Order: sequence, then C-alpha cells, then structure tokens
Amino acid sequence: MLGHIIERVVQALAVMLVMSALVFVGVYAIGNPIDVLIGPDVSQDIRLETIARYGLDRPLWEQYFTFLGRILHGDFGRSFVFGMPVLDLILSRLPATLELTLLAVCGAALIGIPAGIYAGYRPHGLPAKIIMAVSILGFSVPTFWIGLVLIITFAVELQWLPAGGRGDTASLFGIEWSFLTLNGLSHLLLPALNLAFFKLALMTRLARAGTREVMLTDTVKFARAAGLSEWTVLRRHVLRLIAIPIVTVFGLEFASTLAFAVVTETIFSWPGIGKLIIDSITSLDRPVMVAYLMLVAVVFITINFLVDLAYVGLDPRLRKARA
Repeated sequence: MLGHIIERVVQALAVMLVMSALVFVGVYAIGNPIDVLIGPDVSQDIRLETIARYGLDRPLWEQYFTFLGRILHGDFGRSFVFGMPVLDLILSRLPATLELTLLAVCGAALIGIPAGIYAGYRPHGLPAKIIMAVSILGFSVPTFWIGLVLIITFAVELQWLPAGGRGDTASLFGIEWSFLTLNGLSHLLLPALNLAFFKLALMTRLARAGTREVMLTDTVKFARAAGLSEWTVLRRHVLRLIAIPIVTVFGLEFASTLAFAVVTETIFSWPGIGKLIIDSITSLDRPVMVAYLMLVAVVFITINFLVDLAYVGLDPRLRKARA
C-alpha cells in the first residue's frame, strides 16, 4: 500500500510539472496585459518601465523557469489588478466557493442516492417514475436558466430569500463562513440549490442504474434465499456494490464544482474563485489565471488520489492485490 501511495505521488508531481508548462505557455502567449494595465496615452518610457517591472520583456522560457522557482517557495506572484499576492487573493475567495460546493454536492448525494436506490428497487411504482422525471428535468434544463427561475420565484415574487451576495459571515478557525449565520445561510441556499440540481439528477440516475443491475445478480438472490431482510440486502449488498461508481462520480463532481462554479457564482454575485477567474480573464490578470488553473489541477489530482484510496477500502479484491 505504501508503494502504491509513493507511486501515485510521483505520478502527481509529473502531471503537475506538465500542467504548469501547458498552463503557463497557454496563458502568457495570449494577449498583452500591458494594454489593459496602462492607458494608450502614457509615454514610451513608462510603458517600457511597466513591461520590465512585470518581467514581460524576458523570453517566455525564462519567465517560465522564474515562475517555477517562485512556486517552489510558495510564491505565485502578485496580481496585476489587485496588487496583492495571488495565493492570498485565491485563499481569501476559496472559503466562499468551498462552502457552496460542499452544500451542493453533499446535499445532492444525500438526496439523490437514496432516491435512486428506491427508484431502482421499485422501478414500476409512481414515486419511482416521479423521481426519474425530476432527474430528466435536471439533465435537460441549463444551469443559468434554473438560476434565473430561482431568483424570480424566491427572491422577486415571494421575497423569501436574497437574490445575490454572500450576506453576514462569522469567523471559525480564522476564516469567514456564511453558513454560521442565518443571514449568510439564506444567501447560500439559492446558489447551492442551483448547483445541486444537475448533480442530484446525476446521482439519482447512477444509483438507480446500479441498483437495477445489482438486484438481478446471484449475490442478491443468495442473500434473499438465506432469509436476510430486504433492508439488510439493500444496505449490506446493493449499497456496497454500487458504491465504487458513486464514489468516482462524487469525487469528480466535487472537483469540477469547486473549480468551475463560474456560472452560478456570476448569476448570484457569489464572491468565490469562479467569479474571480472571470474578472481575471477580462483584465488579462495572468498571475491569477495561472495560479487558478494550477489550483484546479491540484484539486483534481488530490481528489482522484483520494477516490483511488476509497476504492481500496471498498473493494476487498483491491486490498488483497495491493497487500
């Protein structure tokens, strides 16, 4: 097991090195941030001084190796626009996106998996058909449209919940969180619901398909023949056998939501890293764009690593193979 972990860590470092080169070249080869940072009427001396200050007068390969050297010391550079260290800027926005992602993905899993198991266990009942109809709706309707409907319904017409912003926050371990205050929680509900709708449909359909398949296997037939109750069969056999694909999708959805909640954060003016990257792309803030994409790569690699470890815990055959 230790050898497997070391192997995965080495693979992760190699992937990060390749990603850093691709991201850096992709971002720094496009556009000219100087045109955004300074006005067209400034003198040539000021223009050259600004270019030299940001190191943009050096060859691209030299800028890349300077960037790698800074990363090794935890320095991702300074934002062109905000004038502060990029890492501090991203970390200041990360809690907002993290709490939004956790509420959306965990809520979708807690509701979608039981609903999908029920729909697979009783596929011909009316509740199962209603569950599947809702899941089809979740797949079919665009996220931005659902967000607009939620705002019009709950914020404009009913005036139950606010339409945007993060609301009041409270400090926990030195970090500001919205879910710790009622006002912040009210601001969190609509964007979380908007994010969760597609994932709820995905979890439901995945759990239903897995349950339908597992219910026809010899494992379930033998368990029933042994006199186990239906609840025991579902909990001990069905849920365990469908857990691996669900864990995979849960991990990938968590990573993708954490990295790409751009549409929802824009619609609800949620001050997370999704809105930050949109603003950075608009202003060609290269250090923020590179650091954000590197963070996305780290998130995906870390979650894939954790999912791989979860496989070993869920599947005894993998434990024996790697023992």
